Amino acid sequence: MRKFVRLLPLLILLALLGCSKEQKPAVQGNPAPDFTLNTLKGEVVKLSDLKGQVVLVNFWATWCPPCREEIPSMMRLEAAMAGKPFKMLCISIDDGGPVAVEDFFRKTGFNLPTLMDTDKQASKLYGVTGVPETFVVDKNGVILKKVVGGVQWDHPDVIAYLNGALAK
Repeated sequence: MRKFVRLLPLLILLALLGCSKEQKPAVQGNPAPDFTLNTLKGEVVKLSDLKGQVVLVNFWATWCPPCREEIPSMMRLEAAMAGKPFKMLCISIDDGGPVAVEDFFRKTGFNLPTLMDTDKQASKLYGVTGVPETFVVDKNGVILKKVVGGVQWDHPDVIAYLNGALAK
């Protein structure tokens, strides 16, 4: 009985660790966690439905200066990749929901294919620690690259990288 009492704290700790529902962050080389989110217009988008396309998953917010700085280059990237099996999903974590994002787009003239993650479920699935944070997902649903921070998305090297991913 004494042995059991001494082992009890260890057994409790092991049980708690085994029952943890904490999601591990999404990492390069692993399958991209699936999510279902609504667009600003209320349309439903599910990541797994986009297999066969290279998908740029970008977490952002209207209040984030680096996010705002990269939007014009993202808009140009989307235009440069038009007609290719490429999809850009910009996931807003704004607490103000669609109204905040629509107001931001109206004031700035910007526009992105935006999904809403106001409950932060997709952000948690990906282990997002800040914005902007971007994941490039290949045609098979595997994470090719994780990028933390703002990027000049229409830079020729970025477009070449994405075209290379499309060719695989």
